[in-house]
Amino acid sequence: MCDAFTLIGCKESCNRKTLMKNNNSFFSNKLYILIVLFIFALGLGIRLVNLTNLPLDFHPTRQLFSALKARGMYYQLSPEINNWQREMAISQWKTLATIEPPIVEKLTVLGYRVAGRADLVIPRVYSILFWMFGGIFVFLAVRRLISPDGALLSLAFYLFLPYGVFASRSFQPDPLMIALIAGFIWAVSAWDEEQTWGWAILAGLFGGLAILVKTVAVFFVAGGALGIVFGGMGLRKAWKNIQIWSIALLSIMPTAIYFFYGVVMSGDLAQQFSGRFFPEMLLSPFFYLRWELKLNEVIGHLSIVLSFLGLLLFRQKKQSLIIGLWLGYIVYGMVFAYHFSTHDYYQLPFILVAAISLASLGDIFSKIFVERWGNSLSRQLVVGGLLLFAVVATSWSVRAELRAVDFRPQADTYAEIGNLLRPEGGVISLSDDYGYRLAYWGWLRTMHWPSLGDLGYQQKRGKSQTFAQVFESNTNGRSFFLVTDMAEWELQTELQAHLVERYPLFAEGDGYLVFDLRQ
Repeated sequence: MCDAFTLIGCKESCNRKTLMKNNNSFFSNKLYILIVLFIFALGLGIRLVNLTNLPLDFHPTRQLFSALKARGMYYQLSPEINNWQREMAISQWKTLATIEPPIVEKLTVLGYRVAGRADLVIPRVYSILFWMFGGIFVFLAVRRLISPDGALLSLAFYLFLPYGVFASRSFQPDPLMIALIAGFIWAVSAWDEEQTWGWAILAGLFGGLAILVKTVAVFFVAGGALGIVFGGMGLRKAWKNIQIWSIALLSIMPTAIYFFYGVVMSGDLAQQFSGRFFPEMLLSPFFYLRWELKLNEVIGHLSIVLSFLGLLLFRQKKQSLIIGLWLGYIVYGMVFAYHFSTHDYYQLPFILVAAISLASLGDIFSKIFVERWGNSLSRQLVVGGLLLFAVVATSWSVRAELRAVDFRPQADTYAEIGNLLRPEGGVISLSDDYGYRLAYWGWLRTMHWPSLGDLGYQQKRGKSQTFAQVFESNTNGRSFFLVTDMAEWELQTELQAHLVERYPLFAEGDGYLVFDLRQ
């Protein structure tokens, strides 16, 4: 005969088994929805902090590259702009290289036309919205792949990783690409379960758009798809499946058409792939060390270990998709070896891979909580409070970092330099971001003096020169040598000694020096 305590224990045990069997959340439906809404609201809110600051807090070279393109496109459609500014903006745009289609830049131009001016807040808002939509797809994909509680952990990691917050505010195609890859993962995981034409077409469209926005998405689209093919369906069965062929065709076709036109028809893209592949780096252990250091900058050593552990603990039926994403990331790093070890934003797609991999840990923890302590309301509030404390504390730290530096005064400095040297002409500059700041806010055309990193890159490509040769070839026909990158100026001691000893100072201001090469 059972006493009351035994009956209560039996009932609680039954509830635990039901919870685990049905793969429901540790939290009640209402509390779960509130937590999800709070995470999304806070994730959006932290990205709106200091929204009007200049885009110099995260890889400004890449952001200003897109900003110059978008401004040129906008000014071309704006006859009311001053003629000289309009012509210069168009010229700046036309001289910039192109690889991926300028989709984000053209969307920005639409925003400029609505606002009536080229405001860099507009592309920042676009990127934030893209990243948030990516969060929706991550959440939906992980709920299907693992569980609702796994989705909470993945979503929190994706939205509040500090590096991801900064990256999601940047004017570059990566936030849109990552959102589309997340959409592909969601759609292809649904297709893997249901194998309907609707999911197949949706997966193909997401994959195709992701690769079109930025070609490197192909490693993750192909990796995820091949993981499903080899891990679940099998190659022989997949070969005969017309839906798989449809997904592949829709994924490849947009970019294939774009590159056919750019390489074969117009020739604009014919030279854009030189100097990108260095297979000899794969034989150097230092390459893998630099890879690890860059990945640590993005997500941290602890997250690397936990995400790999999450991969190992992923449900076996769903694991092949995640393995495919990991392998796609590894191949991606080996193909773009140089950029992978020098540009930390090349690691951005791994935030998505790590977030999904961590889902299995969230699922396991929720089951442990239920097994050990049950899921009464008080326990739900404690666990939910800990999760929310983590995201709020992280957000507060990121907020402080976002507000730490005000870059807005720099626009006035570059405008001052432009007004000083624009009438003179013939300027070479040791400046930040290949002179893009001078071009954007100073409306100044300059020849860029190579940084130490540029010189090292040229040596890798077999272009080695003495200092005298570099100086002669770069300053020939130039009247002024402008220095705005003071950190690089201190490193280039040979250049510093050469200019100070041989050429008079033409002008000096807050953060810049101008040497007169005419004397």
